[in-house]
Amino acid sequence: MLLDSLRTQLDSLSKSERKVAQAVLKNPQQAVAENITALAKHAQVSEPTVVRFCRTIGYDGWQEFKLKLAQALALALPGANELPSQDDLAADLVNKICSRSINTLLDLRNNLPTDAVQRALDILARSNKIEFYGQGTSGVVAIDAQHKFFRSGVPTVAYSDPHIHSISASLLEKGDTVVAISQRGNSAALLRSVQLARKMQADVIALAPSGSPLAEMATVLVPIDLSFNTDPYTPISARLAHLVVIDILAVGLALKRGPEFRKKMQNAQKALQKFDMQFDSFFR
Repeated sequence: MLLDSLRTQLDSLSKSERKVAQAVLKNPQQAVAENITALAKHAQVSEPTVVRFCRTIGYDGWQEFKLKLAQALALALPGANELPSQDDLAADLVNKICSRSINTLLDLRNNLPTDAVQRALDILARSNKIEFYGQGTSGVVAIDAQHKFFRSGVPTVAYSDPHIHSISASLLEKGDTVVAISQRGNSAALLRSVQLARKMQADVIALAPSGSPLAEMATVLVPIDLSFNTDPYTPISARLAHLVVIDILAVGLALKRGPEFRKKMQNAQKALQKFDMQFDSFFR
């Protein structure tokens, strides 16, 4: 995810910072093995430029960036970057798909900024209403989010139709929150709805790539940086990362609501179990 984040942010970097990013992407193992002087030489920039690059992408300096890069490379499982092929056996598919998914979650754990998650939770905890917007694959994530968040006791809804979430956004008020979900962060329809929500003074939490148009419009960005190419299986990992972030926010919101709310959730679960028992007995 760290290397994916670099790829997604390339266009937003300055010309000299982009040289550093390209040097790291070209040979990340070499970047970890060598010092800042060597990296600056490979990138044909100054050492202060390398430090500036690290800070631009969210790290305190070279040492922190190097440590995170080393962790990402050390934890990566073999086979994660191999594309499925027509000749793959079942064992090959298990290895490739599972390795890719595991690596995605490891990257997410190591690079997801906890301060952004905390700010998102603070906004959700004071929200009068929470609306989830997404389209296509992200629309599926939005529906999953609504299923998890409606138990929080806060009015919650999910919209995957751009016309509907555009209308809904225009009816929001201060104190309402939109969670906008996007794998690329550049959908014109979603951006229009988010713009309307901000105009109505609603908060917007974006689950999107760093440096994307959606990220720039959000009250809080929870960055999910994954590379995109022609591989049709890449969205599987992207959706998995989004679903896990939704789980983090849903659990975090439930905990912030305190023990009394937890009792209500337990009562709701008991009611559901009772319903299931009666439902099952109907067919006996």
